[in-house]
Amino acid sequence: MKLYAVSDGPPSLSVRMALEALNISYELVNVDYGKAEHLTEDYAKYLCDKYAPDSELYPKEPKQRALVNHRLCFNLSFFYPQISAYVMAPIFFDYQRTDIGLKKLTLALEAFETYLKKSGSTYVAGDSLTIADFPLVASVMCLEAIEFDVSGKYPTVFKWYSGFKTAYPKLWAIAAKGMEEIAEFEKNPPDLTGMVHPIHPIRKVASK
Repeated sequence: MKLYAVSDGPPSLSVRMALEALNISYELVNVDYGKAEHLTEDYAKYLCDKYAPDSELYPKEPKQRALVNHRLCFNLSFFYPQISAYVMAPIFFDYQRTDIGLKKLTLALEAFETYLKKSGSTYVAGDSLTIADFPLVASVMCLEAIEFDVSGKYPTVFKWYSGFKTAYPKLWAIAAKGMEEIAEFEKNPPDLTGMVHPIHPIRKVASK
């Protein structure tokens, strides 16, 4: 199997964690973000259904599977978009971090904190690791990359996130590598003037 992935892209990192957890061999083909080769999807559900249909990473029991699907949708539709807008967009494109962006991020983190508190479970969709944990770990990782502290206001999120790192060091190593790249880009934003993006404005590089 070939996986075409952006080396520091949270969606790509979550798929790589799923592949590692399922012990599926793959060839990693790095995609050049600067050339707009980064249209990726989350294939974790497909990977489980095709290669490991009995895996507890994507449980068959309807109620458990519904909770996993809910957490995946929560990340895709609400949680990661706020993180992407606040963390990633200002790094790669001509955006600034704003108070309204921080407020939206705060609402997303508060919602996640509430879900984890109410469930009282070890992981995001129960007491066992599931594919729902991977994209949410990759999302929170972006915050750590810019030294955004979640431990004070969101202790349950922080406990879950720290627990994942400790319990699954091989999976965390995949996300940690992406975090290193994002942290470096935070300090030294990449020159994407050669990209023509259909939505985002490209930051102009000041002439020396």
